Amino acid sequence: MTHSHDHGAIPTRRRLVLSILITLIFVLVEAITGYFSHSLALMSDAGHNFADALALIFAWYGVWIALKPSTARRTFGYHRVGTLAALVNSVSLVVIALLVFWKAIDRLRHPEPVHSTPMIIVAVIAILMNTVISLWLRGGAKKDLGVRSAYFHMLGDAISAAGVVMAGLVVALTGATIADAVVSILIGILILGSSWGILKESVNVLLEAIPAGMNMAEVEQTIANVHGVLEVHDLHVWTIGSGMVCCSCHVMVNEQSVRSGENVLRAVTEELEQNFGIAHTTIQVEVEGCDPNDMYCVKRVAEHHRH
Repeated sequence: MTHSHDHGAIPTRRRLVLSILITLIFVLVEAITGYFSHSLALMSDAGHNFADALALIFAWYGVWIALKPSTARRTFGYHRVGTLAALVNSVSLVVIALLVFWKAIDRLRHPEPVHSTPMIIVAVIAILMNTVISLWLRGGAKKDLGVRSAYFHMLGDAISAAGVVMAGLVVALTGATIADAVVSILIGILILGSSWGILKESVNVLLEAIPAGMNMAEVEQTIANVHGVLEVHDLHVWTIGSGMVCCSCHVMVNEQSVRSGENVLRAVTEELEQNFGIAHTTIQVEVEGCDPNDMYCVKRVAEHHRH
């Protein structure tokens, strides 16, 4: 059974390209302003924005290459490229957070004067830019892990830019330059927090774990409840890429015609797609059970609910 995975991909790619250009220009402006204003918080936010640009580039590449057809060498196509991009993005965020912590601690030990006015102005622009881009990516983030990674990058940076504004106001009103370093540390914590969920999800996909929120017992029972299924074994569910969940299993049936076996197979496929969004299934119909040959090849006796 084949399904289209390119719905909405073209407008998402266009928004990503525009977002990349805007973000790269702003990173340059923010880094220069942060350097001359001696604001570590602003430079930290510039680093975060640069990571955003990388995240957007990876997300664009993931969306683009996922549209390429499968080949004899890559029979599932390139759907996992987006997952690899999300993994790289989340790891880069962790590295940036550690650098921010290191620089913030150094700034606490050796305070420097901070010019608050340019710091506040640029941070306000950052809030507006990242908020707009986040709204652009919101729809695509629901369907693609790579785009979702970029979305959280931008959303997190909008929040961190708000922290820079607060630090700038504190410096302007009280002269307490320590606020700049403290906000930098808070930004680092925010970066770590935003990266954890994407890092965990991308690793789970690469380890071929079941999709988040799916219950294997429910999957098994759904198959077992299909009329004609006696047992279910060798059941596996995994994610190839965003929106592409696969399942393989063996189902045992009574001795019957080929047509009847095909009806059982079709019914199982439809139940899996309707209840769990599993669009790619490989089901082996057999009339005899199998001895367990791996950790998830175990005979399961179906509980039939005939009506």
